[in-house]
Amino acid sequence: MTATPKLHIPDLIQKKRDGHTHSRAELEALVLGYTRNEVPDYQVAAWLMAVYLKGMTPPETADLTLVMAASGDQMNLGDLPRTVDKHSTGGVGDKTSLILTPMLAALGLTVAKMSGRGLAHTGGTIDKLESIPGWTSELDEAHFLTQARTIGLALVGQSKDLAPADGKLYALRDVTATVDCLPLIASSIMSKKLASGAHTVVLDVKVGAGAFMKTLEDGRGLARAMVDIGNRAGRQVRAVLTDMDAPLGFMAGNSLEVLEALDTLRGHGPHDLTELCVSLAVEALAAQGEDEQAAEARARATLSDGSALAKFRAFTEGQGGDPTYVDDVSKLDVAPGREEILATSNGFVGKIDALSVGRAVLVLGGGRERKGEAIDHGVGVELLKKPGNAVQTGDPVLRLYHRDGRGLDVARTLLTAGLTLQADKPAPEALILDRVN
Repeated sequence: MTATPKLHIPDLIQKKRDGHTHSRAELEALVLGYTRNEVPDYQVAAWLMAVYLKGMTPPETADLTLVMAASGDQMNLGDLPRTVDKHSTGGVGDKTSLILTPMLAALGLTVAKMSGRGLAHTGGTIDKLESIPGWTSELDEAHFLTQARTIGLALVGQSKDLAPADGKLYALRDVTATVDCLPLIASSIMSKKLASGAHTVVLDVKVGAGAFMKTLEDGRGLARAMVDIGNRAGRQVRAVLTDMDAPLGFMAGNSLEVLEALDTLRGHGPHDLTELCVSLAVEALAAQGEDEQAAEARARATLSDGSALAKFRAFTEGQGGDPTYVDDVSKLDVAPGREEILATSNGFVGKIDALSVGRAVLVLGGGRERKGEAIDHGVGVELLKKPGNAVQTGDPVLRLYHRDGRGLDVARTLLTAGLTLQADKPAPEALILDRVN
């Protein structure tokens, strides 16, 4: 690691306040000094606000990312073949990682990645996998690397020693109104991806009501920034921008999403979810130099020939999970309470607001508002109709899975407010909005 020079921190704050660009050495002095508790948070808070107001150049953002990535442990995946990582910016019903990662393993790529838990209305991959009894995200390094080499897929929880500068900076951003800043968002995401070691990174940037980026323009800006960072760091990075106005697939909630993911791995999943997973797999293979048309055919085959499902079963068992839950989804814990939201008029479903669905899952107990809170894996929401489907008065449109009525009244209100019925059939919305590479 480069020795941190002794620089006067107020000068760095002033420099950014006046719209000037930092050198790599200056960013190391500020960020690594803060990580080591040598720079006080009030100075870094002032600097964050200056960045929020004045921005950063692409090379400067890449330097910030590299400094953050080097602030702690960095995974060495050099002995593993064709390593690939996938990241989603978070969405409702987004169980893509449960399907895509075994697909990639079945395609001959190696997925050795860290995943997070859910917070607020977005679900976490770790939480979903913990719906399977015994499955654990806590593996020692030897087990992690051996499983990645033999199965092609290993997944662990995010380590506090991986890009610790990001953790400290994000906590400060959260209380200084500087979260919503493109270079800070991009560097936060990519610092962990770079430290995780994969050569190829596929990004799923969600756009819409249920996503952090609400507009296509903002999503495109974030995607371009992250791809640029990866390219400057010598990685193969591709981004797909996808719609998150409505939930992905039919299920939202941990066990429910595992159930739907397994159905998709058997080749019987929802069209939107299947198409997204195939598209992301094609991006990963194309980044490795494969022809896109041939890559698509190979990706689809993993869902029809059972090879992706076999990888998921081996991955589950390798990390302590009970593989019988893969073969018999009726064993998954699904909350016994049921309530349905009915159509109040004839016509078509115009909108099912993804954010409302995500918040409904949260109040039912399926999410957490603070890190470390326990969750109920069995609760959630099922879409019985999707936008564009015809309905008659009294038809069930949404189904709530609840435990003893917890949060039911609030969830019902949220879902009713987020459901729009209309007389005319709405124009179909594209799932994949753009690509950046």
